[in-house]
Parts: sequence; structure tokens; C-alpha cells
Amino acid sequence: MRTKYSSKTSGVYFNLNPGSSSILFIFVILCLVCFAALTITTTIADYNLTNKIAKRTTAYYEACNQAERSLASFDNTLNQIYEESADSEEYFSTVGHSKSYIISISDLQSLKIVIEILYPENDTDTFYRITSWQVITAH
Repeated sequence: MRTKYSSKTSGVYFNLNPGSSSILFIFVILCLVCFAALTITTTIADYNLTNKIAKRTTAYYEACNQAERSLASFDNTLNQIYEESADSEEYFSTVGHSKSYIISISDLQSLKIVIEILYPENDTDTFYRITSWQVITAH
């Protein structure tokens, strides 16, 4: 059965087939299903990426904490050697002028810290200065 619709002002006639609304409905449903599938896929990918970034960030900060503990221990050692040494020559002959630490973050990354050892001239001076604190990626 064909239904004729007309517009009184334009005089244009068109036919509307009853099956065309069903086809349009099916097309709209298919579009919505595709968009839903894309949304779910994107959400899962974002979730996995967020977990991966969280694990890397946690590993980095654990390595930083370990480096800070090592530096604190080394600072105590430098303090003891400073108190036992008679002058800067004896101090530097015992400890050297620089030291580096490499702390593993993951299988592919490490944290490298390089310090320059200083001889404190007064009580407020430090025993070392950090010259490099960087993440090194293995190839």
C-alpha cells in the first residue's frame, strides 16, 4: 500500500513505502551498535594504558626512593670520613671526587645518579652535589 503525501504550497508529491521506515530503523540500530563497540574498545585500551603508566610511575618512584636512601647512607659515610680526615687531600684520597649510582627501574630502564663529592669548608656546606639524575633506557 502506498501513501501519498502532498504539500499544499509546493505541489510536490512523494511516495512513502512502509518497508523504508524499517530499513531506516535497522540502519540506526546498527550505527548505535557500532558506536557502542568502538566506545567499549576505546575504554578498554585507555584502562590498559592507565594501568601500564601507573606501574611505570610506581617503579620510577620506588627507584627514586632507593636512590635517596643510598644517598643518605653515603652522606653519613662521608660525614664519618670527613671527621676522621686531617685535611681535604686525605678526605679526597679516601672518597674520590665523584660517584655514580645505577638503580634498576625495569628490564629496560635504569635510574643513573652522578654526584660530585665536595669538601665542606664550614658546618652548613654539603658533602656532595648531584650533577645528574636521569633515566637511561636500554636499547
